[in-house]
Amino acid sequence: MGSDNETPEERRERLRQEEWKGNPTGNLRDSFHRCSNGSLVDLVGGLGWKGTGILLLVLIVGFIIYGFFYL
Repeated sequence: MGSDNETPEERRERLRQEEWKGNPTGNLRDSFHRCSNGSLVDLVGGLGWKGTGILLLVLIVGFIIYGFFYL
């Protein structure tokens, strides 16, 4: 697929893969930290704006319900 036909998400993924191939020690460090902390960028990129909005809404409603019953 040429760069003219790439979506922004595909382009970001391609650039990230190229960076990982060119810097193996950075890849090891990133993998270690991602394993322990997770990656918000990957989560939001995979969900899109609608999924991210729904996730935020669920978290906010859950916090309100928790506060109502337990605080």
